[in-house]
Formats: sequence, structure tokens, C-alpha cells
Amino acid sequence: MSGWGLGNWFGGGGGASGSKKKDAPKNAILQLRGQLEMLSKREKHLQHQMEEQDNIARKFITSNKNAAKQALRRKKQFEHSLEQTSAQIMTLEREIYSIESANINKETLDAMKNAKNAMQQIHGGLTIDKVDQTMEELREQHAIGEEIGEAITQGVTSNAMDEGELDDELEALQQEELDNKMLKTGTVPVSDQVQRLPTPAQGELKRPARAEEEDDEEEELRKLQADMAM
Repeated sequence: MSGWGLGNWFGGGGGASGSKKKDAPKNAILQLRGQLEMLSKREKHLQHQMEEQDNIARKFITSNKNAAKQALRRKKQFEHSLEQTSAQIMTLEREIYSIESANINKETLDAMKNAKNAMQQIHGGLTIDKVDQTMEELREQHAIGEEIGEAITQGVTSNAMDEGELDDELEALQQEELDNKMLKTGTVPVSDQVQRLPTPAQGELKRPARAEEEDDEEEELRKLQADMAM
């Protein structure tokens, strides 16, 4: 049988009528348990009587058949009483279990009713329309916040950098990288040397006319000197 504490289930309540209703299952289980205890003791006593009569029958099985028969007859009577007692014990155990289960069901239902009442109190006057309205207002406030943030930061961001400035900065970085390589290796990479060669100005690509005339004069002078030597 279950050993659950009854005190956790059946507590006192307000009013005499309420107390009686709550105590009814408790009193019924206590009465059933008392009867069950008495029947359990009777069951053990009958089992002991059967063992005694069985021993008597074995004792007189050869010397006194009538005494052995009487012992067996009494054993049968005790056995019949034992069967009835065992059936009564099973009935009481079933009734106790039924009352306990019914009381657990009742307590569970009462707890669910209390949970329902609590949910109703929490929700109060809330409706789906009110929830939708609240969510829509929240979305509007988020949108307003984003617009305010954009308005605050408007004009603060810097304009696009000039392409010429980017080229100058890139060239400076390349020169810095080249200097670092020279410090580490002591040589200048060929590709870097080619890139570092100064681009000739437009005037340097063509020699002045005066220089060309001087070259011609020098050439003619050399020819004259050669003819005189002949």
C-alpha cells in the first residue's frame, strides 16, 4: 500500500461544514486502514493455525488416522477462512487506493482551477485588438527613433576624398614600403627601381637646336683637321 501522507491532502478549512467535507476522505481512509490492519493480523493467525494442523496430521498419519483426518478437516476450515480474509484485504486495499486516487484527482482539478483564475486575472481586459494596437505603436516609435537618429547624424559624415589625395597617399605608402625593404636587404628591387625612375619632362625628350648646331660644327672642324694633316 502507498505510504503517502494524508496530512498533505486533507487540511482544515473555514466553517464546520467545510471541515467535515475535507475530513470525510481522511476519516474513511483511517477506518479502512484500521480494518486492514486487523485483517492482516487475522491472516497471519490463520496461516499459523493451518501449519499446526498440518503438523498434527503428519504426526498421526500412521498411528491414528482419525486424528489425522480431523486435523486435515480443521486445516481446510482455516484455509477457507484464510481465503475469505485475503479477499477482504484485497477489497480494502482497492478501496483505499480508489479514495486516494479520487482525492488526488480532486486536488489536481482544484489546482488547475486556481491556475485558470490566475491567468484570467493576469490577462484582465487584454484583447487581441489591444495587443495589435500596442505592437503597432511600438513599431511607430521605433521608426521615429530611426528618423531622429538619421536627422542627428545628417551632414556629420565627411565628403568623399579627392582622388588626387588618394593617389598621393598611395604613393607615400609605396615609398615607405620601398624604404623598409632597402633597410632590411640593402638592395633595391629592380621593379621598384624602375618605378622610382623619374619621368623625363616634356622639354628633356628633345635636345635644343643650339646643341645640335654645336655638334655639327665640331664634326666639320674634325674633318678640316684631317684634310690638313693629309
